[in-house]
This record gives sequence, structure tokens and C-alpha cells, in this order.
Amino acid sequence: MLDAQIKSQLEEHFKQITSPVELKVALDSSNKSNELNSLAHDLASLNAYISVVENYDMNARRPSMVVSSTKNNTELSFAGVPMGHEFTSLILALLHSGGHPSKLNDDELEIIQSINKTLNFEVYVSLSCQTCPQVVQALNVLAANNPNIKSTMIDGALFQQEVAEREIMAVPSVYLNGELFSQGAVGLSDILKKLDANSIQREVDKLNDKAPFDVLVIGGGPAGASSAVYAARKGLNTGVVAERFGGQVADTMSIENFISVKETEGPKLVAQLEQHVKEYDVDIMTSNKVASIARNEYLDIELENGAKLKAKSIVISTGARWRNVNVPGESEYKGRGVAYCPHCDGPLFKGKPVAVIGGGNSGIEAAIDLANTVEHVTVLEFANEVKADQVLIDKAKSISNIVIHTNAQTTEITGDEKKVTGLKYVDRSSGQEQLLSIAGVFVQIGLVPNSEWLQGSDVDLNQFGEIEIDSKGSTSMQGVFAAGDVTTTPFKQIVIAMGSGATASLGAFEYLIRSDNSSSKAA
Repeated sequence: MLDAQIKSQLEEHFKQITSPVELKVALDSSNKSNELNSLAHDLASLNAYISVVENYDMNARRPSMVVSSTKNNTELSFAGVPMGHEFTSLILALLHSGGHPSKLNDDELEIIQSINKTLNFEVYVSLSCQTCPQVVQALNVLAANNPNIKSTMIDGALFQQEVAEREIMAVPSVYLNGELFSQGAVGLSDILKKLDANSIQREVDKLNDKAPFDVLVIGGGPAGASSAVYAARKGLNTGVVAERFGGQVADTMSIENFISVKETEGPKLVAQLEQHVKEYDVDIMTSNKVASIARNEYLDIELENGAKLKAKSIVISTGARWRNVNVPGESEYKGRGVAYCPHCDGPLFKGKPVAVIGGGNSGIEAAIDLANTVEHVTVLEFANEVKADQVLIDKAKSISNIVIHTNAQTTEITGDEKKVTGLKYVDRSSGQEQLLSIAGVFVQIGLVPNSEWLQGSDVDLNQFGEIEIDSKGSTSMQGVFAAGDVTTTPFKQIVIAMGSGATASLGAFEYLIRSDNSSSKAA
């Protein structure tokens, strides 16, 4: 199951396991069960503390594997074969169950260990989903540190009957004690806030007590990471406040145009960005969304939870998000057939017809990706020609189950009140309305800057909501700089966002050393 190179690497990592771990496998006669059994025995062969228990629990999902700490009586489960993006989740589960400590701060560990009621988490994933491992690993950390908490990863593509019964049409979908708990990206701090209401106020108090930053970066994507590194390297007191680290890149599958790196994936690049930022003394405050900005003695930032931060200069790098098509049925069926991430949610539509709205690079790439899984893909492009790169167009046209319609204006997404069943569009050439019978719609029509919170502030926005900046990243508000996809920078690319992040940070440094507010370090 595992090749020699991976075994060699894991053997080195598993030296950190210091207490017994049992891999309890529930199997049937399927090929997936054979794969899981082989995987379990391969892992056990790499460390004497790891053992395999076969024919475990006749009532368990099959195939499945429980990672159990005999010392702490904790259990983390995987229903399916945790490969692909979830292989890291499995390895971390082994390490944390075997005595290697989780990367928790004291407050988080105290909250987790104080939970004295039974919590049974089930998280439905697809193995191609880049967002899912973050959620799986957060839930596994809970289970590894409290025997009252159980966590199970479920491969939705393998357990289709459960997916159908629970009408799951988007991943990750988390159930707690049988009830829907969350859907989409959610981090450990978000989960703890939902489990412990008092943790929100503790977090607010902690944030309010922070001293003013020299540079406060708002946003944790490539532009924000670059800004933070450049500011920290100047010796400035630097903070990053963001909903999550990585931003939109965390949801990107293949990256092939990041210069000097031939090919990588979004989650891998995000992990490298975060690791690089953490090499410096940067205060990273994730799971926080900014609500407003004002200039008083300092630049004052208020968060949606009510906390307030102060800074002498600010770099805004809040990025962009997928644009909505804004037709009847879209909002009603989000997560119930309307999706925005083909890599994440595509496997849930295996063998079913779907539509992709948008004929740019993202739309055609989505169609090509989906064609391997779904029954049929219909691409709808509003303009009279497809706007994607020619190499992508040629590839899509060579795939028999992809059809592309231009001059197609989507007018409505229809459903049966539970899930999507169709899509209406008008042929702009003939004026005729068409109805597609489909199970899912993937919206891929560009980006919207995350700048709504700046409405009414002294930061000028253009007609598209982008922050207007000059050559140094400076905005119309004194001491406030901006970088990346949220700005008027014309091309929205990772490498360009990183460069603009560096520019904005250097602009902020220059501002600080020339202003009366400059820190002694900056001077």
C-alpha cells in the first residue's frame, strides 16, 4: 500500500510515538477493505507501539479504522481509506494518540479537557477536498485530548447511501450527536466557540489587552503572509488578523504558475506560508473578522466579536471570494446542489449530470475536473465565446461528456425544496428559454473583493469595490496600505499578491520611520 520512500519518512516521524496505539479495522470483502487492511498493517510495521486489531465491531461502517490510545482511552475513526488529502489527518491521529502533543495553547487545552459530556462528531469529506483536512484534524485534536469526544471522518464518495439519506451535497459537513453542526471550512477556535460560549468573551478580553501594533496585517492569504514576513524582518511589532490562514489559496487544487515551483497544491502552499510567518515573532489571530476601521490616536480596528485592536499602520489584504450568479434559487440551494468548489464537492455528484456557470479558466478547469466523476457537464458562458486559455478549451472539447454553450444567460436554479433538480437559461442568440435537468450547479464566474466592511470609511474604493492604491500600496487613509486581490492591482495571481504584499509592507515601514508615530525599533 505504501511505497518504500513514504515508509522511510513515516518511520522517522513515528519515533515520536511513545505509547501504544491500536488500529482497529472493520472490514468486508471489498477492494477498499483490502486497501485499508494493507494500510493498517503497513503502518504497524513501522513502529512497535502500533498494533492492528482485525474484525473489530460488527456494527461499524465497513471499511473503517479506529485509531485508539489504550493509555488515554481515546478514539479517532476513519470510515473509508484515508488517503489523498486525508493521509496527513491519519498520520497526525497516530502521532497524537501515541503521545506526541498537539499544537494547542493552554486556553484551548483547558476548554477541551473540561468537556464532560459525550460528543460524537461525524465529518463527511471527499478525499479531493482541500478544506476538509483542516476540519478533520481540528475534530481529531478534540478527540485525542478528551475520551468523552469521538470523531469520525467519513468518505462521502464511498458511503453514498449515508450521503443520500442525510441529503449531504457539500463537504465538509459536520454532524454532532446526529444533528448538523457546521458546513464548510471551520477551524478549532470556531468549534470551541460553538461548544463553549464563554470562550468568545475570553477571546475578546485577550484581544482587547494587546498593545498597539506597529503593523497590523488584515488577511492571511499570500499578500498578508508576505506583508507579515517583510514587516517582522524590519523588527516591527507585527500582527495578522484573519478569518483563516491561507485565504482563497487554501481552496485551490493545482498551482502550476508559481515561479520556481513547478507544481504544488493550495493547502501545501498555505502550510508553507504559515510556517514561514511563524518563523518570526508575528502575533497570528485567526478566526476573527474585521468589522470597521477608524483613525483616532491610533488606527482602530473593531472585530465582529466586539474586540478592538490598535495599530500605527495597517496593511489590508482581505482578498476576494467567488462571485454569486444572483439568480432565483442560488441562495436557497447553497450547499444543497449549488457549489463553488468542484474539487471539494464534485465527488458527491458521482454519476449525476451537473452544470458549470462560467467559461473562463476556472469554469473550464472545473468542467474538466468534474468530467472524470459526474455523468455529464454542461458549461454555460454568457458571452459569445469562451474566455479560457486555448489549451483548456481544446482539452474540454476533447472530452465526450462536456458540452459548452455560449450566449447562455442563467435565469434560475430550480429544485424540489430539498435539492437542486434543474437550471433555466436563455439562449441570447434566439431568445429561447432552455431547461437543464441536473443535480448540481458549480458557479465559476470570477471574484468579488472582500471590502464591504470599508464602506463609509476613509479608504477609497473603485466602482468594483477594489481598494485604490498607489505604487507603494498606500490608500487614501493615512497609514493604511493594501495589497493583493482586494486592490486595484490588475492581475489576480498568487505571485503578484505576494509581491504587492511586500510592497505594501515596505510602504508601511517607510511611513512609520517618517511619522511621529514610528516605533523605536523602526527608527
